[in-house]
Amino acid sequence: MRSTVYWLFVVSVALFISGIGFVIAAARTSRQAAPAEAEAPATVPVATVKQIMAGMTQPAATAIYGAVGTVMNAQGVTEIAPETDEEWAALAAQAATLVESGNLLLMGDRPIDRGDWVTMTQSFMAAGQMALKAAQSRSTDGILEAGDVINQSCDTCHERYQRQ
Repeated sequence: MRSTVYWLFVVSVALFISGIGFVIAAARTSRQAAPAEAEAPATVPVATVKQIMAGMTQPAATAIYGAVGTVMNAQGVTEIAPETDEEWAALAAQAATLVESGNLLLMGDRPIDRGDWVTMTQSFMAAGQMALKAAQSRSTDGILEAGDVINQSCDTCHERYQRQ
């Protein structure tokens, strides 16, 4: 009787350890067999460079240029800067739009060439990123600096690639 109890105990322990092994093996297999992520849908450029400039780039750049400054007139001196959370968030959204417009300018057959056009667009996007970070940190000086860099990058590109 004692040996039967002993063997039942040994078999129970072996089954228990085997069960744990199967659970671990199943967990590893399920992690390895995770479905592959779906591929991003294909994008189809629709807007022209002029449409992107008129609809996104120019309005966003204008919002950044006009967000911070000083107005002097007969009524005196007025400092202009975003004041509320909503105003800073709206300015950050404009800066993000500016960067995204650069992404669109690099899509499909929009680039005029793969050299200077790409380099200038990336420079423009970096300036937009400066504006985004300045808006997120509520830095009026950062907005002024970013606006200057954005303006320079626009002027440089338009000197070479202005479309009629």
